Amino acid sequence: MPNSFTGPESFYSADAEAWWAAVDKALKGSARQKLYGKTEDGLDIAPLYERRTDSPARALRAAAGDWSVVQRIDIPDPAAANAQILEDLEGGASGLDLVFRGAAASYGNGIRVDDLSGVDRLLKDVELDLIDLRFEAGRENVEIFASILALLEKRKIDPASVRLTAGIDPYGWVAVSGVALADMENAYMHFRDLVVAAHDFGSPARVMKADGRIWHEAGTTPAQELALVLASATAHMRLLEGTRLAPEQWADRISFSLIAEADQIGTIAKARAIRSLWASVLDGAGLPQAALPLHMSTSYRMLTRRDPWVNLLRNTVATFAAGVGGADSVCVLPHTLAVGLPDGFARRLARNTQSILLEESNLAKVTDPAAGSGAIEDRTDTVCEAAWSLFQEIEAAGGLFEAVRTGLVHDRIGAARAGLAKNIATRKRPITGVSEFPDLAEKPVAVLKSSKEDLAGVSAPREDLPEPGDGERFATLRKLALQGVPLSELGMRLDLLPRDYSLPKLETARIAEPFEQLRSRSEALEQAASTTPAVFLASLGSLAQFSARATWTANAFAAGGLKPVGPAVYGSLEDLVEAFRQSGAMLACLVSTDDVYEAQAEEAAHALKTAGVDYLYLAGRPGDREDAYRKAGVDAFVFAGCDLLALLKDAFDRLEAQRGVEPKDLEVQS
Repeated sequence: MPNSFTGPESFYSADAEAWWAAVDKALKGSARQKLYGKTEDGLDIAPLYERRTDSPARALRAAAGDWSVVQRIDIPDPAAANAQILEDLEGGASGLDLVFRGAAASYGNGIRVDDLSGVDRLLKDVELDLIDLRFEAGRENVEIFASILALLEKRKIDPASVRLTAGIDPYGWVAVSGVALADMENAYMHFRDLVVAAHDFGSPARVMKADGRIWHEAGTTPAQELALVLASATAHMRLLEGTRLAPEQWADRISFSLIAEADQIGTIAKARAIRSLWASVLDGAGLPQAALPLHMSTSYRMLTRRDPWVNLLRNTVATFAAGVGGADSVCVLPHTLAVGLPDGFARRLARNTQSILLEESNLAKVTDPAAGSGAIEDRTDTVCEAAWSLFQEIEAAGGLFEAVRTGLVHDRIGAARAGLAKNIATRKRPITGVSEFPDLAEKPVAVLKSSKEDLAGVSAPREDLPEPGDGERFATLRKLALQGVPLSELGMRLDLLPRDYSLPKLETARIAEPFEQLRSRSEALEQAASTTPAVFLASLGSLAQFSARATWTANAFAAGGLKPVGPAVYGSLEDLVEAFRQSGAMLACLVSTDDVYEAQAEEAAHALKTAGVDYLYLAGRPGDREDAYRKAGVDAFVFAGCDLLALLKDAFDRLEAQRGVEPKDLEVQS
């Protein structure tokens, strides 16, 4: 078959041996190992992979054609949310993810409804049988589910025609809250009741959700996220054993959701791996294979509040990877979500990110386009093995709930989070626009105004409700919702039962938050002390000698919100010292080459300290001259790979102490 493009013959005829020979020549005696890397899971990343001819294309999306373009809806007012829904659907969305105020993923916002009329207003003029409908409502999941089914009945829509996915994930909730029922069977009865009632009503709703979001936001690696989602789905299967549904129907009541992030190969591999892992679980359980409708949402953990425009690039890579990996539906979080409640423009960009990949790039036209790629096939295989190993460990501990209760899950995630935090602090994992290339003059982006109200009070369970278990209780709740009974009277109210508060609690956060908090400290300090926190770049030598290191150093300090003053070419040391005095800065950093340091750094350090520098840095590794530089007045060294976060925190501690400002006096946005 002729090649589709032309090039030198050597391009087509070269093999791995010839490539390595060229590499060895370029390395000039250095070890090949320096070209290898590691993933977050400790999996090897080779510099070159040969094509895999033993890996045929995998069956990924269950149906041919495009994946479903899902739009997040989290605007509190139902009427305003409805207007956004209609705009999204008219603009190309084919699905909705309704995020209500009680959801963990609401991030302080979320839709607020009080009864069926609110749900009706929210979904006014929406053809529910033509779209994919997802919802997440936290402790209001049961009430919202009952209201949606009641709405179908009110509108005389065949429930079998509506593709509905609920957000019920008890294990994630227990892990992040650190609270469980003393007897979890009291909760499981309600969930079984929901599943049976939905079945009897004729709804194919996937009620139980195996969701990777909570685990991902707590700091998991890709393999850990896969293992925990798999363990969650397996726990759901055990829960469904207590229903009267046939075993072959259990899998159809479970949904899967993974997180897509800017790690392109890792996200593709994760999406491909989950189907193989789930097939192994079904096979091990002696159950027939069933299609796995995979939903993927872009990562909230990777979004930044600072320079949020870069989030558009992160979202694009994540969406591309989700599509190539075979996701059945994708939700792109608006790029301003970490700033506040996104406006219509941000939501349109999120929607159009998918539209461009589908309509212009035709990304869904090829089945498993990653098939045969040595790098992606290897990552898929190795992440499968790592995930399966952790999954077996969780199962051996008694299943997901026991693994959460005993702290096994938290220990594994804690170790991963510590490694991630170290990589963020040292910028081994840089965050563009935050820890690297920050824009201290950025303008704020527009977001909607949102009142952050807590959940309204809820009533005690009605005494006339049937016991949960066989669907009668939830069927009654649906009928009550249809009659207009407030949602506050329709909940499970599990909080009235004895609880166990001894469980460990997962902490979730965005990875940019530590650096963003420094930027907020800088702004708060500027407002409190009426001066911009700054660092004087004491450049030594010529422009050619200090330029590269000065540029790097300026960006490093700017990552914490410290404005760099300088650099400049000075005719003498006296000129340098005078420039420092005029800068108003209390911190200074020597910047130049190692050779210039050896000749001038000690004298310059002594002069700057004498002139009033409170704390002096030197840009670069000191090597065997560290003692000499410290004796001359250098206090710390800033270089690639240092703990920049700790260095910047220390700088602000000093600045706040110098200005006589207590941290408690500062209004720091986190």
